[in-house]
Amino acid sequence: MSDLKILVVDDESRMRKLVRDFLVKKDYQVVEAANGEEALDIFFQDNKISLIILDVMMPKMDGWQVVREIRQYSPVPIIMLTAKGEEQNELKGFELGVDEYISKPFSPKILVARVDAILRRTNRLDLERILTAGNIEINKVAHIVTVCGEPIELSFKEFELLVYFVENEGIALSREKILNHVWNYDYFGDARTIDTHVKKLRSKLGENADYIKTIWGMGYKFEAGEKTK
Repeated sequence: MSDLKILVVDDESRMRKLVRDFLVKKDYQVVEAANGEEALDIFFQDNKISLIILDVMMPKMDGWQVVREIRQYSPVPIIMLTAKGEEQNELKGFELGVDEYISKPFSPKILVARVDAILRRTNRLDLERILTAGNIEINKVAHIVTVCGEPIELSFKEFELLVYFVENEGIALSREKILNHVWNYDYFGDARTIDTHVKKLRSKLGENADYIKTIWGMGYKFEAGEKTK
């Protein structure tokens, strides 16, 4: 894992050191930033950042602004750290394209477990055929999705969710099952996380949004049908 680099962004040096020490023990490379502006400078200068751990409340530029800037150019996985536990902040993070959300205080071991889980999926190579479903084509190796031949930008979690839907086309999937497979069994979130990501995914699929069908009281089912364009 020594080639995987993580950017840790927090205005508290003590917090950065705590996170860094636990990540280094797992052989990750770590770079640090003390504020949002510094984080953006580092990220856009270094094209080998595999994941970002990002605090919300920081001087000069807060975490939300950093996410907005990065999501214009990159689907790099982002874990948000915040002292606030209000539901609206968590939903705001997911709407912006955050992949995980951890409230302070947290267990460094749990944080590293989240990092491990995301990077295992991000760097998992599947050299089999490109997935196709109706007007959607997914290149799992290159992490590229096209709809009607046009590329669309998806966050890491949106990409994983779409892959899971396509690989289970025609199967009714409960929210619990989706959480277990896409967010890992140890993800302590709730079903609204899925609904938020499905809403965002549907909006990006455009005219093909109805591929993802809601099964009321249970979850979702993906049915693409025949290619139309």
